[in-house]
Amino acid sequence: MRVFPTRRLRALRKAMLGVVGLTGFLVVWQLIPTLGLINPLYLPYVTDVLERLFEQLVDLAFWRRLGSTMTSWGIGLTVATVAAVVLGTVVGLVPFLRRATHTVVEFLRPIPSVALIPIAVLMFGIQRQAALVIIVYASFWQVFVQVIYGVADVDVVARDTARSFGLTRREQLSHLVLPTTLPYLMTGLRLAAAVALILAITAEMVIGNPGLGRMIELSRSAGDAAGLYALVVVTGLLGLMVNIVFRFIERRVLSWHQSVRGEEPL
Repeated sequence: MRVFPTRRLRALRKAMLGVVGLTGFLVVWQLIPTLGLINPLYLPYVTDVLERLFEQLVDLAFWRRLGSTMTSWGIGLTVATVAAVVLGTVVGLVPFLRRATHTVVEFLRPIPSVALIPIAVLMFGIQRQAALVIIVYASFWQVFVQVIYGVADVDVVARDTARSFGLTRREQLSHLVLPTTLPYLMTGLRLAAAVALILAITAEMVIGNPGLGRMIELSRSAGDAAGLYALVVVTGLLGLMVNIVFRFIERRVLSWHQSVRGEEPL
């Protein structure tokens, strides 16, 4: 008799629990306006929301707006990641720079990105560049701080050993610094991807650039509750997909690392 793999059983059980949880959530959502606990004008029936969602999915204009949002997200995330990796590596490798920039970093990092929207609009107007300023700023810190921590976490004994064996700076970066920093980088990149999506939609809502955020704001101003909730569901699905994709990439890239190997049953 063939034994079903434990890993597949766990994956199947996890999927079933997810389906049960989602079904329960939708049932409760449907019951709340049905029982009159909340006015359907403010919380529409889930059936109405799903109907509007399917209407959006067959609308070409919706896909254009979605493409615009994801373009801003992709450009902003890429720019922020490249800048954060380069600057974070340089600062992390030089203890003097790490100490000299600590206060500045701790001052700039907590500044809410939304507070920079008026400055971005003054600089670029109602253009995609204004949204990119917000996305890059918010995403940059997620990766930058993780890279600094990763570079600083390189074992001192291993670094001294590499120097004693005469490894060049490039060889130290590729064989010592990179493997140590990579888990930190992947964590920062996953966090930055989620933050970039949030800020891309937020910037569109506030600035008025074409995209999902703009569609949400228009639905709100028109009093279209079902359409508003349908778009919110879309943003939630986007966030879920982004997290799944980056978790998959993280597991692939770090398949050798104990943090990923520990997730798999022995």
